[in-house]
Amino acid sequence: MNAHHLPLNVAPDVSSSSPYDEQPTIGLIGMGAMGRMYAKYFDQAGWKKSIHVCDLPEKYDQLKADYANSPNITPMKDGHAVARSSDFIMYSVEAEFIDRVVAQYGPSTKVHAIVAGQTSVKAPEKVAFEKHLPADVHIVSCHSLHGPTVSPVGQPLILIKHRATDEALTLVESILSCLRSRFVYLSYEEHDSVTANTQAVTHAAFLSMGTAWASASAYPWEQGLYVGGIETVKVNLTLRIYSNAWHVYAGLAILNPSARIQIDQYAKSSSELFKLMLQGGAGSEEAVRKLQERVEWGRDTVFGDYFAERNLVGGSAAPRQPILLSAELLDRFSLGTVNPPSPAPASTPSGGSAFPLPASHHLLPPSKYRPNSHLSLLAMVDCWAHLGINPYHHLSVAATPLFRLFLGVAEHLFLSEALLQSAIRSALEDSWHRPDDLEFVVAARGWSQCVSFGNFEVYRRRFEETRAFFELRFEEAGRMGSEMIKAVMESELKRETESGGDVTILKTPRIGGK
Repeated sequence: MNAHHLPLNVAPDVSSSSPYDEQPTIGLIGMGAMGRMYAKYFDQAGWKKSIHVCDLPEKYDQLKADYANSPNITPMKDGHAVARSSDFIMYSVEAEFIDRVVAQYGPSTKVHAIVAGQTSVKAPEKVAFEKHLPADVHIVSCHSLHGPTVSPVGQPLILIKHRATDEALTLVESILSCLRSRFVYLSYEEHDSVTANTQAVTHAAFLSMGTAWASASAYPWEQGLYVGGIETVKVNLTLRIYSNAWHVYAGLAILNPSARIQIDQYAKSSSELFKLMLQGGAGSEEAVRKLQERVEWGRDTVFGDYFAERNLVGGSAAPRQPILLSAELLDRFSLGTVNPPSPAPASTPSGGSAFPLPASHHLLPPSKYRPNSHLSLLAMVDCWAHLGINPYHHLSVAATPLFRLFLGVAEHLFLSEALLQSAIRSALEDSWHRPDDLEFVVAARGWSQCVSFGNFEVYRRRFEETRAFFELRFEEAGRMGSEMIKAVMESELKRETESGGDVTILKTPRIGGK
């Protein structure tokens, strides 16, 4: 049956204020954290006809207890009951299991219903839907690019009109409008490319930082070494990732081919930069030169447009403002206490003066924050530069809060000549952070190898071993991290709104023209 001629079960312009008989029945298959988030917002929006939900059969009784006081949410015993009764059905299932779940429940889909999937990797979902869904249903998929504890307001929500009429897409927009997210229109293939570019390396960086700290058996903010300013972002977001379920990140890393390539390059960049730091610190002037040139090449490749706009004489266009708020404001969300570092002259192994950098680079960062190599950030920008990824191309399309914040800390370092040169100098001269840098390089390589194995069980074990080290700190870090993200995202949303966006539903034109 031609999807372009399929009717719908309800009018496409229906809203939660429409008469009861005109409203759609909404179905959610999979009631993990994201499924529950959707159920909450659908319920709060006032969709009255019913929201049918299900999870694993053994969780049915618990689901009934959880929603005993939510009359609009009706737990069902299995996906068959949800699929056959709902006009809009969302599979909120891990990408690893999407084929099996759709194969089981897809044939029961109500005639002329709309089916969506909230999976982080769309290639397996596309195959599953095309293989197992009846021909007389619409496919309009979606993906909220944020976690369940982040407000969806203004966040990107990808919509994929794959096998459906325009009216079906309009109905999906109507149902999802209660999230007040920014709709972004992509194809399945574009989705996986964009999410790899915005999430794969970001996740790898924070996973590696967490594994490095766990391997060193040290909470960095308690040692007084990595506290305040952009270190606040690193710590809070690392703990935020490890406080989530492992499968949230495993599917994207293992099932998305582009992600594997990027994670491998990140590990390679970390290793090669660290070797130059060691060689330069041991007295190799060539290594000092190569490190300086490579870091500045990465900066010019990734941030060159920013400097071009900033230095444009007489131009009318001002450069975009950096993402992060002030480092001092970030200190409000620090888990540790910010103390000025004790001054200590740098020295070479031979006891001579510090390795010379150009005179113009003898600039000092604010003395409040202790300089370090910022290897995780140097490797991030180096990775982007080697892969030809311009992070700003994705910022307005499908940037997650994590990506936006990590780009923000990279900006903070690379757009300040003083901070960047201080990091290079510290990388060459200071030895106090080298054990931590070594652990980071080993962790980055380990995560890359883990992903290359393509084994979910290996990924789970590696993730949960690190998670156990931080578990007692999740409550405090979660509270501080949420406040930090809210502060930064409110600033970003305000800026985007002032530039002409719509706060309620910001629509981004589809990429690729399909």
